[in-house]
Order: sequence, then structure tokens, then C-alpha cells
Amino acid sequence: MKKLIVLVSFVAFLTACSSSDNGPSGSGDNFNRTTLLTHWADNIIIPSYQNYSNKLAAFSADANAFTNNPSVENLATVRISWTAAYEAYQQVMLFNIGKAAEINFSEATNTYPTDVIGIEQNIAAGTYNLELFSQYSKQGFPALDYLLNGLGTTDAQIVAFYTSTPNAAAYKQYLLDLTTVLTAKSNAILIDWNGSYRNTFISNSGTAVSSSTNKMTNIFVKNFEKSIRTGKIGIPAGIFSNGTLFAEKVEAFYKKDLSKKLLNVAIQSQQDFFNGKSFNGTATGPSLKSYLDDVKAIRNGQNLSTIINNQFATIYTANATLNDNFAQQVSTNNAKMIDAYDALQQNVVYFKLDMMQALNITIDYVDGDGD
Repeated sequence: MKKLIVLVSFVAFLTACSSSDNGPSGSGDNFNRTTLLTHWADNIIIPSYQNYSNKLAAFSADANAFTNNPSVENLATVRISWTAAYEAYQQVMLFNIGKAAEINFSEATNTYPTDVIGIEQNIAAGTYNLELFSQYSKQGFPALDYLLNGLGTTDAQIVAFYTSTPNAAAYKQYLLDLTTVLTAKSNAILIDWNGSYRNTFISNSGTAVSSSTNKMTNIFVKNFEKSIRTGKIGIPAGIFSNGTLFAEKVEAFYKKDLSKKLLNVAIQSQQDFFNGKSFNGTATGPSLKSYLDDVKAIRNGQNLSTIINNQFATIYTANATLNDNFAQQVSTNNAKMIDAYDALQQNVVYFKLDMMQALNITIDYVDGDGD
């Protein structure tokens, strides 16, 4: 039955790819990309990273308080700020450009499932180089999820790892080291944006493959397709494993009730960026939506931007039926996960085929999963 559902989903995708009677149309491109890039930088990207930095600062303070005085109360406090920082990360992960790409920000921050055996080996050894690619699955928010939520079945058991176990000091140090890496990478990105990179980003306003608009649009599509659709839903739901389910590969596996919240925050951030919504406030500016409207991108007689926003509404409707705990959802009723995947997949089609064609932007990343 699971294989049949996946097959139906795939057929539906193929149908969607060829369902447009008239396809997207364009009337020439005179859009002001400099104004677009300025709005992206000043009103969306930099404020988003500033918010993330602020949330990390709060988490770092709570992590230090917890390691100085491990208690059930302090554990509850640090979990709250960890969750807030994790949600803030969902709002910046699509801006994997410039310094973020250079320092492998996404890989070091949110590679999951986390490598529990590797984490325990690092703690036991007491020495590790978290800058190594091989260490990405042993750090970031997923590793902190394990350290704050997965060491035991009760809060008292978890606190005991930081108080009475032989490696208590090493557990504390590892928690602090992971927090330090997150903060350092966030600071490096924000400093770069507030320094020379902002002007570099805005001035690269042409139409070449390497232009900021083309690169950022590709990153937007890739993040939606790979990080959100594939990572958060597709892999755990068995879409890419012939129906074999991987409940243990959901995001925030140990927190249990956070998976859906992270998904929805990430999707809302994608939609806000598409519509040009400023991070601080409700005002909108130049955007992919207004760019599509400017070139008169149409699908089946309707504005492509409207179709995309309507599909976002469909996505939220599908997500509303999901359990907060995706591991439980996969294990008990995976059909709903597949429905959520299919809703996301439809916007992948609109982004990757219709939008990119209308804006005359070429996909610049490797697509290896048959989509």
C-alpha cells in the first residue's frame, strides 16, 4: 500500500509538470534588480540574522547557567531558549549565500539525524575538531537536542549526566563547545553582512548566472526542495527509500513535539521571502512575487504568483493534520506525511519549472533524486 501511495504521488507530480496549457509567459525583463537586492539585504536577510544572533545569545547565557548549576529548573530554561534559537535558524537557513556558504553554515548547524555514537565518542575522548566535515553530524541543534532531551527518559536522569556521571564535566564542556560554534558562525555571517558583503551582494545586480538575484533565487528553490520537502518530510516518510520508513530521521527527534513547528516556521519564512515581507513588520517590498508579476508570468490564465501563494495555503492545510511529533506520525499514519510531501512538491514544480523559466534563471544545483 505504501508503494502504491508513493507511485500515485509520483504520477501526480508528472501530471503537474505537464498540466499547464499555456505555460508561463513573459513580456520582457525590465525589473529593477538593485532595488530588489537592497530590500532583500536590508529588510529581510540582515534583520533575520540579527534575530538569530539575539536568540543564540539568550541560549548561550542559559547554557552557561545550566552547566554552572545543572538542575531540572535550569534544564527547562535552557530548553526554551534552545527551541527559540532553533526556530530562528529556520528563518535564516535559506540565506545560504556569501559567508554562510563559505563556512558551511547549514551543514554545521542542522545536520540530522545526529550521530549519537560519535557524540559520545567525542565526549569520552575530550578532544575533537568541530570544523571538520566529519564532525557536522555531531554538533549543531540536532546534537544539542540529544544533549538536552535525549540522554534519559526523565529530566532528573538527564541532569544526572551533568552532575554525577564520571564524564559530567565533559558533557558540560561539549554542550558549551557546541554553543560556542553556533555563536561564532552566526557572528561571522552577521559581521560580513554588516561589513563589505552587503554592498557586494547589492552591486552584483546583473542577469548572469553568478549574479546575486540568480544565485539567491536558486538557493530559495533548493532550500524549499531539499532542506524542507526532502529533509523534513520526504526522507522520514520513505519517499526516497522505496517506502522504507525512517522515523528516527525526523528533525528534532528527541524533543518529540517540535518537528511540525520547525517545518511551519521554515515554510512561512519561504513564503514571506517570496512575497518580499520585511522581517520586522508587515510591510512588503520588491520580491520574487512582484518580479513574476512584472514579467507577467501566467499559468493556465492565472498569475503564477497567485497560484504559488494559493499552494502555500494548501501546504499549511496538509500540515495541520500532522502530529507535532513526526516520528510518531511516520510510525502511525505515514499517509498524512505523504500528503504533506505532495503539497510541498506542487510548489517545487511551480518554483523550479514555471518561476525559473519565467524569470529566465537556470537551475545551478545538482538534482539527484529524480525530481
